[in-house]
Amino acid sequence: MGDALFWHRLQFAFTAVFHYLFPQLTLGLALVIVAMKALHLRTRDDAYARTARFWVRVFGINFAVGVVTGIPLEFQFGTNWARLTHAAGGVIGQTLAMEGMFAFFLESTFLGLLVWGEKRLGEKAHFGAALALLLGSWLSGYFIVATNAFLQHPIGYAALPDGRLVLANFWEFVLNPWARVQYAHTLLAALVTGAFVVAAVGAYWTLAGVHPAEARVSRNVGVALGLVATLAVAFPTGDAQAKLVATYQPTALAAMEGRFESGTNAEITLIGQPNVKEKRLDNPVRVPGALSFVAYGHFGAYVHGLDEYPESAWPTNIELLYYAFHVMVGLGTLMIALMAVAALQAWRTKLETSRSLLWALMLAFPFPYIANSAGWMTTELGRQPWVVYGLLRTEDASSPTVHSGDALFTLIGFAGIYLVLGLLYVMLVVREIGHGPAHAEPQAAAGAS
Repeated sequence: MGDALFWHRLQFAFTAVFHYLFPQLTLGLALVIVAMKALHLRTRDDAYARTARFWVRVFGINFAVGVVTGIPLEFQFGTNWARLTHAAGGVIGQTLAMEGMFAFFLESTFLGLLVWGEKRLGEKAHFGAALALLLGSWLSGYFIVATNAFLQHPIGYAALPDGRLVLANFWEFVLNPWARVQYAHTLLAALVTGAFVVAAVGAYWTLAGVHPAEARVSRNVGVALGLVATLAVAFPTGDAQAKLVATYQPTALAAMEGRFESGTNAEITLIGQPNVKEKRLDNPVRVPGALSFVAYGHFGAYVHGLDEYPESAWPTNIELLYYAFHVMVGLGTLMIALMAVAALQAWRTKLETSRSLLWALMLAFPFPYIANSAGWMTTELGRQPWVVYGLLRTEDASSPTVHSGDALFTLIGFAGIYLVLGLLYVMLVVREIGHGPAHAEPQAAAGAS
């Protein structure tokens, strides 16, 4: 109870994981909406327009809750992590401000045009608004990822005599190689979420026998984008991310694989339980040489183990890091397999009648949420014990005047508020799914009445 740092970390972890449930869907849905509107312009099939209109409504609900849950994260830099803000705010404050001033306003403005401006804008201008929404969403995501990339691999900064970090090279900081790879991986993982949710709703409508045209659109678009995204998350982006970790955070790679010993022809662990006390992996099932190949490009490469480093440099929760990584990889593999089978059945025009596969698509929508959360846990736990890798330790970054009681009290408050928000969000989205796409145009419906 007296360890304030523990409660600071738990509060930020809780609020960050809960918040990211929403941006990952908006990032994915933004491309889904553009794809559906483009298909409508090309085919003149009104089912694409109606389905896109439905997903714009879901996007709006998701965006609103994402904004509300994201604001506390910004404040926690000052309340819970004041020493981090003092030390590195001169650098990371740049991208956080840009995310708020540019991307957020661009995203929210064009979302409004998408929701209320279809009749006045016309089809092509409305498609342009969808493209701008996509740009705003993805730009917002890049600025956040660039901020995190500096914490993972700090470049483009200078250190003042008092230890504070200031921006020395803006473009080096913003175009951090770590940011580019991490952003591509993050964006594709978000597209997986969007594709799985869209495919799940399409599968539900198909099984329920309602909205057949819109069910077909959601089903086929979701499966097509889902197959491409799940494959690209694994390779090339996941592969590139692994190579960065191997090069710049070797202790993180070793902990992710439960690798305590160094050596060549390093194995990838499929199953096993890390035993940190005995410095070994219990009951391992391994693939020889695979880790050497994934990390460095050839099977005989030397891979560093935790035994090369003092325990003070090890990630602070190896067990959780290990299991988070393996949950992410395991679910990623299952999602590739599911989307591959669904895509094959869709190509054979048999997906609509494959009830067991439709049930699998409908029930699998939580998989990308769990995998994305596990992936971010892997990223953040792997950086420990540093908050700015190699420059500022986590224990030196929290606010010294905010004690454990304050942090726990606000954590309980966040839990209560987020419970209400979560229930409200689920109620609104379930209502939209139950209502389905609007078949009647608003003006036509008004004339008929």
